[in-house]
Amino acid sequence: MSESLAAKAAALDAADELAKHRELFALEDGAVYLDGNSLGALPRHVPARMQEVIAHEWGELRIRSWDESGWWTAPERIGDRIAPLVGAEPGRIVVGDSTSVNVFKALVAAVRLAPSDRDEILVDESTFPTDGYVAASAARMTGRTVRAVSPAEVPSALSPRTAAILMNHVDYRTGRLHDLPGITAATHEAGALAVWDLCHSAGALPVGLDAHGVDFAVGCTYKYLNGGPGSPAYIYIRGDHQPRFDSPLPGWNSHEDPFGMRPEYVPGEGAVRGRVGTPDILSMLALESALDVWTGVSIESVRAKSLALTDFFLECVSEYVPAGRVSSVTPSAHAERGSQVALRCDDAGSVMTELIAAGVVGDFRRPDVLRFGFTPLYVGFADAERAARALSTALN
Repeated sequence: MSESLAAKAAALDAADELAKHRELFALEDGAVYLDGNSLGALPRHVPARMQEVIAHEWGELRIRSWDESGWWTAPERIGDRIAPLVGAEPGRIVVGDSTSVNVFKALVAAVRLAPSDRDEILVDESTFPTDGYVAASAARMTGRTVRAVSPAEVPSALSPRTAAILMNHVDYRTGRLHDLPGITAATHEAGALAVWDLCHSAGALPVGLDAHGVDFAVGCTYKYLNGGPGSPAYIYIRGDHQPRFDSPLPGWNSHEDPFGMRPEYVPGEGAVRGRVGTPDILSMLALESALDVWTGVSIESVRAKSLALTDFFLECVSEYVPAGRVSSVTPSAHAERGSQVALRCDDAGSVMTELIAAGVVGDFRRPDVLRFGFTPLYVGFADAERAARALSTALN
């Protein structure tokens, strides 16, 4: 049976319109890298671009590069390049700071837009820990309380007390895709605002921020967007909210006249209000260069391949892995699945160590979850088949 699945993988790879994009990444032959949902692979052309930035723009032009090399406008310019990947019009995303900082800005701004008698923030109970920490701090700062609920419970948990919700589009442990359109609509019907964390969905599947009326969204760029370790995050501010976006971190970069050095703060217009301090130019320009791999790629084709890859991987696991040895915690339904497969087994930590030694790189989430991220721009069907075979060996 392994030969038939290997042959099926070869046929699927031969028909894959995205297969040629693998050569754009610095991946050695035979590498099976299934951890792009933690850190995306390096696009091959980025080092040369960074050498130019360091040697010429910084080394020769120095301070002139803020104007002559476009450093000052990079946060908005790169935001406009990310916008199509998450379904946003230009002028609604600004790049900068970390995801955590942007969650804080977005959530506090959302609460400040809500009526003062709405004293509760609903937070995804299975959220990445930092989002929960930030939400608790934002609640203390704004005089609200936090209530943790599952995303599925949000419509019934909403009430006249709800000021805002903070939800993850895709669960980082299980890969479950939550109902962004439905939850956002229910939140608005209840008179509250919706803030979404897109860290595990942007670059892997369509999001539709504008189409679904999302109020605010944040995301990182070092996973499916391949921006590099610690690359800057971004914040999305819906167009009609921008004039009223009241940032809890009003820095000089978001001032209407940043070089006027006036003592009073007057925010600029548009998404620039999401800026705070001096942009981290080196990592920002590495991200901008990395986004070149998306030229001519539609997020819909990425989504189609993602679902096909994860379906095929689960098929191979079912065929190769001894019955009862692992169980999938990732939903089988396409409408509920992100771009990763999470498998539960008792000895997950040691199993992942063995897989990595065999050249199949995924990751381990305590206490018992093996996580495999499928990045369609550089992961193929043969990778999925090899990973399942290696998993079977590690489990025997």
